[in-house]
Amino acid sequence: MTDQNSAIKFYSGEQIPVELHKVRIVQKLFLKPIEERKAAMEEAGFNTFLLSTKDVFLDMLTDSGTNAMSDNQVSSMLQADDAYAGSQSFYRMERALRDVFGKHYVLPAHQGRAAENIVSQAFIKKGDVIPMNYHFTTTKEHMELNGGKVLEIFADDALEIKSSKLFKGNIDIEKLKAVFKEYGKERVAFVRMEASTNLIGGQPFSMQNMRDVKKVCDENETMMVLDASLIGENAYFIKQREEEFKNADIKDILLEMCSYADLVYFSSRKVSSTRGGGIVTNSKDLYMKMRDLLVLYEGFLTYGGMSVREIEAMAVGINETCDETVISQSPSFIAYAVNQLDAAGIPVITPPGALGCHVDAKGFLPHVPQAEYPAGALASALFIISGIRGMERGTISSVRDENGDDILADVELLRLAFPRRVFTLSQTMFVVDRVKWLYDNRELIGGLEWVEEPPLLRFFMGRLKAKTDWPEKLLAKFKKDFGESL
Repeated sequence: MTDQNSAIKFYSGEQIPVELHKVRIVQKLFLKPIEERKAAMEEAGFNTFLLSTKDVFLDMLTDSGTNAMSDNQVSSMLQADDAYAGSQSFYRMERALRDVFGKHYVLPAHQGRAAENIVSQAFIKKGDVIPMNYHFTTTKEHMELNGGKVLEIFADDALEIKSSKLFKGNIDIEKLKAVFKEYGKERVAFVRMEASTNLIGGQPFSMQNMRDVKKVCDENETMMVLDASLIGENAYFIKQREEEFKNADIKDILLEMCSYADLVYFSSRKVSSTRGGGIVTNSKDLYMKMRDLLVLYEGFLTYGGMSVREIEAMAVGINETCDETVISQSPSFIAYAVNQLDAAGIPVITPPGALGCHVDAKGFLPHVPQAEYPAGALASALFIISGIRGMERGTISSVRDENGDDILADVELLRLAFPRRVFTLSQTMFVVDRVKWLYDNRELIGGLEWVEEPPLLRFFMGRLKAKTDWPEKLLAKFKKDFGESL
């Protein structure tokens, strides 16, 4: 298959991503004055999750459930079979998942974390350990609630902000062997690999690493589990960065990746641009251990808590994951933003990964201690001066220890998500421009402290406040530089 993205060159020599789609339906956006943005941020408790979309200009909070569906996906929803049991919509989705993931047994779920819940309940017992390339917030909570302990065994240089390492999502094989030696295979519930590690910059793993992990799992008679939520982008990076696969079709890469996993689960909010999720396996024994839990927690086997319209769109979207023009769009825009910011000396995760552009808040705000949540402060500051809603991926997204102290995150990141086919180049240039201005005025930004802190997944619903009057100073400097401009 021709790599259409890299085939388009500009006479000027500039590297600019070109949208390989056209826009046919639009949604009006509003960019409110900075005074209203500041008030909205304060009302939201300096938590971008609690902002109302009426106050948001560019919503870069997440790519989960916010990707633009294709015309074929939307049209497929009209043929949905509204049956509680035995819906033909499910069987169409089942065929698509079997074709793309190469797994026979299919369990639908209403989203990825629902799949995590079922997998955790079925296969984790108290005292187990779960080695992985990196955790995701809900993944870790589900596993710990079921008595497991997450072990992150990434390579030592995976957390380097500026790097030329192409697969920072790899599992360190020697560390994996050491886990089995220390705990014994009886206490390893399974080994989990996350396609394009969410919390450390959307970094992929290589196919060779997956093969090596599978070998260790087989030697220890242990299950390998794949979180395939961003598998399309991971497959794209394998094609781009792993010499063996430069001429391979994306579909073949996906099938090989899934062949090494005994069980695959996913959020279709990411992988197929629809709401929902699922679990697939070729093992009837594994399937039977999960089947009754799905009926208990999600719904019947042929809808799993999803609307049949979403199931129809998922069937189409899963097949579109094999289309390189679909899965390359987000990484190409992320790369453009990352390269522009990196060239300006702004600390961002390199090489560019999947999901979003990740700004290093510790490097951006070295004067803000981690205990004052620099990534959260940076997310709040960016919204105030631009209307751009990003997501904190740092210590606010972490937890407290048994003594009530923050467990400081490995990295403090502001994630600016690029959902598939949503933003234009001019909007991306606006993002780059406002981040550059904020960097030049970074000394004005201060820290945050808790006002209301939930005990579980605090980053979703918690409220904070500025420790000083830094938002007022930031507003004043913006007005000085931009006047009445938005």
